[in-house]
Amino acid sequence: MSSSTLMLRRFYCISAAASSPASSAASSSRNLTSHKKRLVYLGSPQVSASVLDALFTASSPPDSLFEIAAIVTQPPSGRDRGRKVMPSPVAQHALDRGFPSDLIFTPMKAGEESFLCSFKALEPELCITAAYGNILPTKFLKIPSMGTVNIHPSLLPLYRGAAPVQRALEDGVRETGVSLAYTVRQLDAGPVIACEKVEIDDQIKAPELLEFLFSQGSKLLISELPSILDGSAKTKAIPQDESRATLAPKLTPEESWLSFDQKATVLHNKVRAFAGWPGTRAKVVVIDPKSDEHNTIDLKIITTRVGDSNEIQNDRRDGVVFAKGSLIFPCGEGTTLEVLEVQLPGKKVVNAAAFWNGLRGQKTVDIRVKLDCDGCERRVKNAVKNMKGVRSVEVNRKQERVTVSGFVDAKKVLKRVKSTGKKTAELWPFIPYNLSQYPYASQAYDRRAPAGFVRNVDVALALAAPPPPHQGINYLFSDENPNACSIM
Repeated sequence: MSSSTLMLRRFYCISAAASSPASSAASSSRNLTSHKKRLVYLGSPQVSASVLDALFTASSPPDSLFEIAAIVTQPPSGRDRGRKVMPSPVAQHALDRGFPSDLIFTPMKAGEESFLCSFKALEPELCITAAYGNILPTKFLKIPSMGTVNIHPSLLPLYRGAAPVQRALEDGVRETGVSLAYTVRQLDAGPVIACEKVEIDDQIKAPELLEFLFSQGSKLLISELPSILDGSAKTKAIPQDESRATLAPKLTPEESWLSFDQKATVLHNKVRAFAGWPGTRAKVVVIDPKSDEHNTIDLKIITTRVGDSNEIQNDRRDGVVFAKGSLIFPCGEGTTLEVLEVQLPGKKVVNAAAFWNGLRGQKTVDIRVKLDCDGCERRVKNAVKNMKGVRSVEVNRKQERVTVSGFVDAKKVLKRVKSTGKKTAELWPFIPYNLSQYPYASQAYDRRAPAGFVRNVDVALALAAPPPPHQGINYLFSDENPNACSIM
């Protein structure tokens, strides 16, 4: 394939296909037999639907070289908030294009005997896979006479595995790409038919890059199909260099926590890589300077950029600063991370300014209520959390205490709690954190409580350590800090 350059927003694509000139591909196509080759497509997520669409378009002309004989995809699953069982995006796209539903196969595993029997009866000549999501056993790979070709969003042998795009962004690479390779039993290790390189900037996120790479991969596939179908691709395919192979294991939710002792560039790359699922999270402490109250929140970090370390003064290295429309987090080695967009649990994504301004009007209400029946905590929490303006609800049966934070009215919160049958519930005056060894002992509250039942949350943030694996407590600040405390 001749060298060319394609520019699209943040992408700069340079063809690097290991193919013969276009003229030889055209001449080889004339030698194909008159019948159309039977192709089976395997894919599941939305990015795979774009590849299927390209195949539908290429197979529609009467003189096309192939026909789509069947589609294999993941079984229907619960998606969206309602967890409604729905077909995979690929299956839905095929149905929308009028593809026969009886030719859409959804086995739990590609090695099921019943599926393999039906698959073999189709007499497929070529299989194309793109993010199918299931391991293909040897019994499957032996059935298509021309083999199976996979679209893999990396420059093989780099980033073999389930998350090549995410791991590449996490590593901060500035060049990646997409490869066409024959599928063998070893993971992503087959000979490479063609590849296309892509240069990326330091702002692109995984979902956007994944969509683009599969779009480019579908174009690369269509251009290489003549050589694949006439068999010449097998002779020109280049074996992978095993000494250069790297792995890209799937992401886990446990990896989503940000640790701010790392450099800002490391954290910024992780935010880009983990965008979509599972996302990246940070624990942030909201501090009321007047009462020394600490309220820890889980914050999903959506968009970031590496900041200027001069934005944070030396005496504020443990705090989060709001400046120039972003939350500035101090990071390792004197670097800073500018957080531009965040999301609180159950809320919409907002920019940093909206989040910061929201803290200024937030209040916390404590209510004393006996929770002495089965299901009390759940009923009270469900009743309160759906109120407008509520950001968090904590229910503690042992302490007979309900804590509600957000843009709330204390009397309305109390009324909602009483509506669950807890007629004796009452507003519980709070005590500043530094006034009592036992902040939830009723005698301490009765004796020392200041006037009023609602505490305003001032605008002050500090970093909290992410939860270590299998531990329930994180310690804030250092032992030398007189305000050190622990959170769940």
